[in-house]
Amino acid sequence: MTLTLAYWDIRGLAQPARLLLEYTGTKYENKMYSCGEAPKFDKSCWTDVKDTLGMDFPNLPYLKDGERKIVQSNAIMRYIARKHNMCGETEDEKVRVDIIENQAMDFRNGFVMLCYTHSNHDSKAKEYKEDKLPCSLKQFSHFMGDRKWFAGDKITFVDFLMYELLDQHRMFHPSCLDNFKNLSDFLDRFEALPQIAAYMKSDRFMKTPVNNKMAKWGNTKE
Repeated sequence: MTLTLAYWDIRGLAQPARLLLEYTGTKYENKMYSCGEAPKFDKSCWTDVKDTLGMDFPNLPYLKDGERKIVQSNAIMRYIARKHNMCGETEDEKVRVDIIENQAMDFRNGFVMLCYTHSNHDSKAKEYKEDKLPCSLKQFSHFMGDRKWFAGDKITFVDFLMYELLDQHRMFHPSCLDNFKNLSDFLDRFEALPQIAAYMKSDRFMKTPVNNKMAKWGNTKE
């Protein structure tokens, strides 16, 4: 059965799920909605249909697997991961997964707020690059230590969350990982996974845009 993963035609919240589906060899339809151009950024392609899809909390992204309709990006990630034993095996691994799952969302929310802020964006971006980002990266680097993946020796779904966040930040501030070799090595290791490497070379892979059209940063297709 082919799953359907639906989201805007950007990386955003859906990219980790796309990566996870590709890694696990899951057949899926990558359904994408597109909002209109400035200044209205019309979203009627989604708002006109969302209440007809039979979801308790209609939202993007959503995953449809037969009769199951799942919203909330982390719920989608966990659903896919449970099918492939990628939520951690030992109690220590599961605790690390739980921590990074939530810490990654905090990290993402702070960055997204900046990306969609137009007022004083340049000064706020400078502050973020010089202060907030190095502090966050230092914490993630310390948490990872000399482990192969964030939970330990085996890859889990939170590695897909963290890859996406670190890659976006590397695009935003190319030198941000220069002082965090274990995080840079993690990105290299992730991209070298055969399934991921093949996906990134395919025409299915989306490098840009990262954010939607109304964002200040990451809203263009290169």
